[in-house]
Amino acid sequence: MADPKTPEPSRRSERSRQAILTAAVELVGEVGYARLTVEAIAARAGVGKQTIYRWWPSKGAVVLDAFVELSGGNQPASLPDTGDLKADLREVLRATVQELTDPRFELPSRALTAESQADAALAQQFVDAVLRPHLRAVQERLRSAQQAGQVAKGVDLDVAVELLVGPLFHRWLLRTAPLTSAYADTVVDLVIAALRPLPKGR
Repeated sequence: MADPKTPEPSRRSERSRQAILTAAVELVGEVGYARLTVEAIAARAGVGKQTIYRWWPSKGAVVLDAFVELSGGNQPASLPDTGDLKADLREVLRATVQELTDPRFELPSRALTAESQADAALAQQFVDAVLRPHLRAVQERLRSAQQAGQVAKGVDLDVAVELLVGPLFHRWLLRTAPLTSAYADTVVDLVIAALRPLPKGR
């Protein structure tokens, strides 16, 4: 029988990992990505700097993992399929708006977006870990609607996904106007109007 006083290495490692990820998110919000350092993350998490470098190659990699953890990026992405395409897409885009405007998500997301412009490897990791699973889920929902006759057969679903999510990220990234649920609903309405099959005889 194991000695109950003996620390469990895996539990200790997981506690340290969680502390590091939490520290990274907190510090990005407090000082911004440019001023964030591995040393500061280590100090906030109560671990040695070498512990961080044992698991991550850079501060960008730490922030990426922290963001994935925060957004539930490791969970399988799926969209509701109630048979009502407009309602399902509105639900998803409204949730996207809430996430993008939540400071807990927005600050690390903006930091990663900025850093990925100069770091191609980090950009690819960001796309693979965070963006692509959700974009693929939207595409699968549109494919289901296409099979049900709610989306025209010849529609390029890759482009259709961009039509849905592109306006949200454009407005969020450039801050051209407030990003709201009402705006998300408008995007859905316009996209569905563009994607629906033409009436027979036309």
